[in-house]
Amino acid sequence: MEIVRAWFRRYMSDPQVVILGLLLLSGFAIVLIMGNMLAPVIAAVVIAYLLDGLVSWLNQHRLPRSLAVTIVFLAFMVFLFFALFWLLPRLSHQVTQLFQQLPDMISRGQQALLQLPERYPAFVTEAQVRDVMAAVRAEIGGYGQRVLSMSLASLMGLMTLLVYVILVPVLVFFFLKDKEGMMRWMGSYLPAERKLAMQVWADVNVQIANYVRGKVWEIFIVGGVSYATFTFMGLGYAVLLSTLVGLSVIIPYIGAAVATVPVAMIAYFQWGWTASFGYVLIAYGVIQALDGNVLVPLLFSEVVNLHPVAIIVAVLVFGGVWGFWGVFFAIPLATLVQAVLKAWPKKEIITGEDDAFPNAATERAGVSPGAQERGANAQ
Repeated sequence: MEIVRAWFRRYMSDPQVVILGLLLLSGFAIVLIMGNMLAPVIAAVVIAYLLDGLVSWLNQHRLPRSLAVTIVFLAFMVFLFFALFWLLPRLSHQVTQLFQQLPDMISRGQQALLQLPERYPAFVTEAQVRDVMAAVRAEIGGYGQRVLSMSLASLMGLMTLLVYVILVPVLVFFFLKDKEGMMRWMGSYLPAERKLAMQVWADVNVQIANYVRGKVWEIFIVGGVSYATFTFMGLGYAVLLSTLVGLSVIIPYIGAAVATVPVAMIAYFQWGWTASFGYVLIAYGVIQALDGNVLVPLLFSEVVNLHPVAIIVAVLVFGGVWGFWGVFFAIPLATLVQAVLKAWPKKEIITGEDDAFPNAATERAGVSPGAQERGANAQ
């Protein structure tokens, strides 16, 4: 019990630490409990956070903030209309077309797999191949029916879409326009002594801003290059595949491997084992190599480097808690944890430390335990 009390006095005796801990717990609790209800607000905050960098850049070039906000918001609305009336209809059409062609793809895949027992009879039997293909056919068929049944014609889906299309842009505009006033209003309800919390936020804000904005640019660049490459090479479902490849960069290491599967499958079912199939995979590999070795160092040069194990753990933990947004913000949240641990004060234990750790007092006095023992023996 004394060890627990000593730990508490060492790490939790500073009021600044208590304030920082309460602010973090309050933020996580709000997202966990009210995340679904506040989803449009959270989405608007994220978008406004992304656009605020452009507003600040225009403001630094002697453009009034109100005019900068207007220009950036109009550009955002143009992109939103492009996504709603060009990208989403094509994605929906290609997804529907893909699921309609799945039975034919499964049949062709079954014919290819049935050749395995002829070539490797000692390892694979025809019955095993048929059982596997039956299970795959049933699973994909059920999943396809569920996807096709998800239609925006349903009242709930239409209402949700209308809420996001109308409410989110309005919130984004006011978050950009009244940012300073809102920050002052929120600060008025926070404790006056929050120096440690502001120190952590100043560090994390730079990291999150660089990461999120860099990640959005990476999504657009990788997706756009993939779309141009797939279209030039004549690969089917170019819009769908390039969107998947662009979004795959959200999950480091794992996303690129997962996106390879649909690209390879569609290329195989379109061309079979031909040179065109190999060219597509080579082009996709070049895109991934340039992304990892050129684009990522260029965009994220100022972001704190995390160990790959820490990144994967963060993706698993925060993705399991918050879904898509948890995966998207896994690295910024891991950076937040790192910044908190770095800024967390480590005070020396004032009382009770000598009992819990007998050698601590002599070490602080500059006397080693061995020297103390030799002195006692000399006496």
